[in-house]
Amino acid sequence: MAGVLDAAVRLVGIIAVFLVLPLVAGQTEHKVMAHMQARLGPMYAGGFHGWAQLIADGIKFVQKEDVIPAAADRRVFALAPGVALIPYLVVMAVIPVGPGLVGVDLDVGLFFVLAVMGVGVLGSIMAGWSSGNKYSVLGGMRSAAQLMSYELPLVLAASSVAMAAGTLSLPGIVEAWQWWWLPWQAIGAVIFFLAGLAELRRPPFDMPIADSEIIMGPLTEYAGIRFALFMLAEYAGIIVVSALTAVLFLGGWHGPLLPGPVWMLIKVFALVFVVIWLRVSFPRLREDQLQKLAWVGLVPLALIQLALTGVVKVLAG
Repeated sequence: MAGVLDAAVRLVGIIAVFLVLPLVAGQTEHKVMAHMQARLGPMYAGGFHGWAQLIADGIKFVQKEDVIPAAADRRVFALAPGVALIPYLVVMAVIPVGPGLVGVDLDVGLFFVLAVMGVGVLGSIMAGWSSGNKYSVLGGMRSAAQLMSYELPLVLAASSVAMAAGTLSLPGIVEAWQWWWLPWQAIGAVIFFLAGLAELRRPPFDMPIADSEIIMGPLTEYAGIRFALFMLAEYAGIIVVSALTAVLFLGGWHGPLLPGPVWMLIKVFALVFVVIWLRVSFPRLREDQLQKLAWVGLVPLALIQLALTGVVKVLAG
């Protein structure tokens, strides 16, 4: 009975985090972009500092008509938002937020996370293929190309940390972390973070949904709640990538004075701010620039980081 209760409490906690933190990230993006780009609209809804902007967005999505194009594959079209969203909920179950505070502690947690995150991108590919729209198909193809290009540097950067810690367990990696890993694994941290943003199709890596070229790419034919689910998946992905970066490269819950979970939240939302900062600061990359960054830039750097980790491990051992 105690085991069932413990599992139920962990499940409720994971779902609560999954429902709350992405919304907080979305509200934060509204406010940060409003200040950085002088966007006045998000600062007025509800009065003080536009506190009701998120509520207004929710009401807007609920009121919109849910239309499925006549030429669409209706089953795949309907499943795509769930395929994009649910993997991030599953990943959150294995991300530790404090000592012993993890939904499921898997011995191969890092391998599990990388495998499941790749499934989330399939939602965008499904949406593009099933919409019966040439712009959506092009966006889906771009999503597939980005997944193939940026999965390799993402995995190589994560492998470097796993090699350093000697384990694939995420809590084990945090427990093995030392402060001098910050400079030692700095290259891998940047690679992992950028590759994660590229897989999420966040600006400046948003070629699959380049609205000035292909309308909204794979999301062109979506409206109402289905479109909102894709947006929720994007913000859940931001939280997951930020949390994994904090766990693998920034020591997770380690920090002075404050409790471990508080430090974890501080690190996650500091990285969320960087995600928003990159969006408002850099123009969208061209498709050739995006591919060149992956294969000419990030992959060689990831291999260098992996070799450096091996050398340090041998010398230290």
